[in-house]
Amino acid sequence: MKVEHAVILAAGAATRFVPLSLEQPKGLYSVGGERLIDRQIRQLQKAGIKDITVVLGYKKEMFSYLAQNFGARLIYNPEYNTKNNIQSLLCAREYLENAYICSSDDYFTENPFHAEEPFSFYAGEEVDFASKEMFVTLGADDRIVRMEKGRQRGKILLGHSFWSADFARRFVQIASADITGKYNQSYWEWLVRDYLPVLPPFRFRQYPRGIIYEFDYFDELRRFDPAYVEHSRSRIIDNIKSVFRCGDSDVTDFRKISEGLTNTSFVFRIGDKDYIYRHPGDGTEKIIDRTHERTSLEKAKQLGIDPTYIYMNVEEGWKISSYVKSFREPEYESAEDTAKVLETLRRLHSSGVSVGWGLRPWEDSLEMIKLLEEKAPGCFEPYRELESHIGHLYEKTAGDGVQKCFCHGDTYKHNWMFTPEGGVILIDWEYAGFSDPGIDVGYYIVDAMYDKDRARATIREYLLQDWTPQLEEHYLIYTALIAWYWFVWALYRESCGAAMGESLNNWLEMAKYYSL
Repeated sequence: MKVEHAVILAAGAATRFVPLSLEQPKGLYSVGGERLIDRQIRQLQKAGIKDITVVLGYKKEMFSYLAQNFGARLIYNPEYNTKNNIQSLLCAREYLENAYICSSDDYFTENPFHAEEPFSFYAGEEVDFASKEMFVTLGADDRIVRMEKGRQRGKILLGHSFWSADFARRFVQIASADITGKYNQSYWEWLVRDYLPVLPPFRFRQYPRGIIYEFDYFDELRRFDPAYVEHSRSRIIDNIKSVFRCGDSDVTDFRKISEGLTNTSFVFRIGDKDYIYRHPGDGTEKIIDRTHERTSLEKAKQLGIDPTYIYMNVEEGWKISSYVKSFREPEYESAEDTAKVLETLRRLHSSGVSVGWGLRPWEDSLEMIKLLEEKAPGCFEPYRELESHIGHLYEKTAGDGVQKCFCHGDTYKHNWMFTPEGGVILIDWEYAGFSDPGIDVGYYIVDAMYDKDRARATIREYLLQDWTPQLEEHYLIYTALIAWYWFVWALYRESCGAAMGESLNNWLEMAKYYSL
């Protein structure tokens, strides 16, 4: 059958490919002097495939040249950061029949494409070692009858695939019927795996080793293209070199960390020590003062509450910290863990550190609402009643005598580290400053989603002999205020393209609950 189309998937952020993927999509990096996606398009065109669609998402504007230079059709997947590549295929459903399905980061040493293909297949090779790729079991005529991870040797799926019209129509039908979102976070191969018995025959086409490459990690690219060893062509690695006064080849073993709500971070190694590089999230420059953050980090290190801090660049917002290899986060249901958290907060709040700024949950939320309304006028109207109620609560705290102090501002469990030696470390000081201590106690309560009885008990444990009914009510009001702040913050971050998930709804529900 004639190959009519090619669809290249290029929407993902390729988070495993840190640090390079933080600067541009993986498909735009050069291998042997040629961009990955450019080389693949040229190989397709040389085989006679002229109708080429590229599905974009992450940093989509960087691919715009493909339309003019290669005549490629560009399609945007607006859900690239919340769903996996099945959604990208559905965005291009018109072009999947009799089509090559490719990834923008594949590299072929020889052109694997043809003007015609006899059947639907997935490319791959045979390996004699454990691989992270999908292994397959074959039946008659090399038909794939089983797909699974975790084998020690065998045939793996790698590279491109070809879909006949029948296969494409059936795939789209099955994927479109997934109304529960079972496959939202899955690669398309997982759906095929589960529906192999009802899909048209899908065969395995084996290639010799050394024809198909996928660079999931930067260290893999370095091994293939030695030019990246001495010159990474990465500003992020240049930043690391400037701090440690080392060369490109000294910075190794890059490992991603699950993306945080504000920023993205990764681990790297120099010598026998591991470090963390924090890359600022898009839009954070409008809500975070990095000069203030650096001062807060220095103060926290002096207090011994965050000994991990090494360096921060205030102009660009990146930061380097020591990597804590062994630790655990506090358990919200553990009274012992909560006691350690509250003791650390009392030590922080009574430290005597004074700075000229701080998180103001009510006033700062109003500023973010202005930013939201500038982007989409009227978008905040559904929350105006709750906003008014939170505002009235805030007014009740004015002049009640609670003194501001040095606070952290972001005390949810993922910023706490309990070390095996008994130490307690509090990291990430972006929202720190001279603030009401209710924000620290309140946010721990909010993220734990404590009910009011548990919240009152936590507040009393924090206040100890200073407890009064009036102070308790003050801290409860600030629990509502900080929940409101983080809800508005989440709306703003989503307007910048971040995915907040259920955290946004949790903060909204806790703001409602504690505002009553």
